[in-house]
Amino acid sequence: TKKRFLPSYVLIEMEMTKDAWHMVTNVPGVTNFVGPARKPQPLGPGEVEHILGHADRRKSQEVEEIPYSEGDQVKVNDGAFKDFIGTVQEVIPEKRRLKIMVSIFGRGTPVELDVLQVETVDDSVATG
Repeated sequence: TKKRFLPSYVLIEMEMTKDAWHMVTNVPGVTNFVGPARKPQPLGPGEVEHILGHADRRKSQEVEEIPYSEGDQVKVNDGAFKDFIGTVQEVIPEKRRLKIMVSIFGRGTPVELDVLQVETVDDSVATG
């Protein structure tokens, strides 16, 4: 299972001015800050490097092969195009997404989906 790194935390680089403070505190969903008296604390360069290094290591470990190639027939299993059959036009590995051509009202329509939203189809279903 995948485990999120620093869930619910946002790290930003900014000069601590009144305008910046006002802008950040008014972002929807911002409820609190880490630090004494709930004031944000600056990170040192070593701390930033440690966090970024940890994130990079996790990212390189999470790279999984995408089991689809251009030209593959797939069936959409989730979302607005569920049960549509399409052809993979492009694989976007860094986003784990596929560009798929599906037929809508007899016209080829490109759709971009997450790899988890499709499954392979056998030839009898694709041509059937």
